[in-house]
Amino acid sequence: MQSVFEGFATVGLVIGLGILLAHLGVIDVDGQRVLSTLSFLVATPALLIVTIQGSELGAIFSRGMLASAIGVIVVVAGSVGLSIWRRETFGESVVGAMAASYGNTGNLGLPIAAYVLGSAVLVAPTMLLQLLFMQPVVLTCLDAAMSGRRLRVVDVVTRPFKNPITLGAFAGMFLVISDLTLPQWIYDPVELVGNLAVPCMLLAYGVALRLGPLPGRGVSPVVMWGRIVLKLVVEPVATYLAGRYVFGLDGVTLLAVTVIAALPTAQNTFVIASRYRTGQVMARDVIFVSTLLSVPVIAAVAYLLT
Repeated sequence: MQSVFEGFATVGLVIGLGILLAHLGVIDVDGQRVLSTLSFLVATPALLIVTIQGSELGAIFSRGMLASAIGVIVVVAGSVGLSIWRRETFGESVVGAMAASYGNTGNLGLPIAAYVLGSAVLVAPTMLLQLLFMQPVVLTCLDAAMSGRRLRVVDVVTRPFKNPITLGAFAGMFLVISDLTLPQWIYDPVELVGNLAVPCMLLAYGVALRLGPLPGRGVSPVVMWGRIVLKLVVEPVATYLAGRYVFGLDGVTLLAVTVIAALPTAQNTFVIASRYRTGQVMARDVIFVSTLLSVPVIAAVAYLLT
C-alpha cells in the first residue's frame, strides 16, 4: 500500500505548488485558464496518443470493461436524478455526471495497478472506457450545451471528431488496431508535449483552490456529497456486483475493477469544466474531497477482497 500513498503524495505536492504560486501572485486567474487550455487543447491529446498506442486489444475490450461500464451507468443515472432534483442546467448536469463517474486512472490508477494489483495493464480497460466512450459523450453534450442549440444526430456523430482530446484518443486507438507505431522522431516530441498534461492539470487545480471559494462553500453540500458518495461508494459496489455475478470475474481481475472504480474523480473533470465554464466549483470540490477520502476507501476494498 506504500505506492498508493506515494501516488497520492505526488499529486498533493503538485497541487500544493499550484496553491503556493497563486498565493504568491505568480499565477492569477488568467494564468490558470492558460494552463487548463494548454492541457485541454495540446498536452492531453498528445498524452492519449502515447498512452493508448501501448495497449493491447485483448486487455482493453474485456469482461472487466463491461463490468466497469455497468458501474458507470448506475452512477450516471444517480447523478442525473440528483441534477433533476436540484434543477441544474444541462451543462452542470453533464459535469456532475462526469465528476461522479470519471476516475483518476492516469495519475493514481496506473501506480495503483502496477504496485498494488501487480500489473499496469489492469487499469487499461477502465482508462479506455473513459477515453474512448465516456469522454467523447461528455464533450459532445457540453458542446451542445454551450452552443445553445438542440442536440442533433449530426452533432453527436461529427462533434467528437472536432475535439482535440477525442481525436487524440482515436489516433491512439487507430495505432493499436492497425498495429502501427509512430516513428521515433515523431514519438519523442509527442511524448514530451504529452508529459505536460498532468502537471498543467494539477497546477491549474491548485490555483483554482487558492483563488476560488473554500471547498464545500461554493456549492450545495447535497450536490457535492451526492457526487462523492456516488463515486466512492456506489460505483465500486455496482462494479463489484456486476463483475462477480454478471460476468463471473474473480481473483485479481475482480479486485482490479473494484479498486479502480473506487478511484477519486479525475482532475481532467475540472479541466473540461473550466474549458466550458460550467460546474467548475462543483468539479473542483468533488475532486478535492474524493481524493482525500479515496485513500481509506481503496485500502478497505483491497483488504476485503484479498
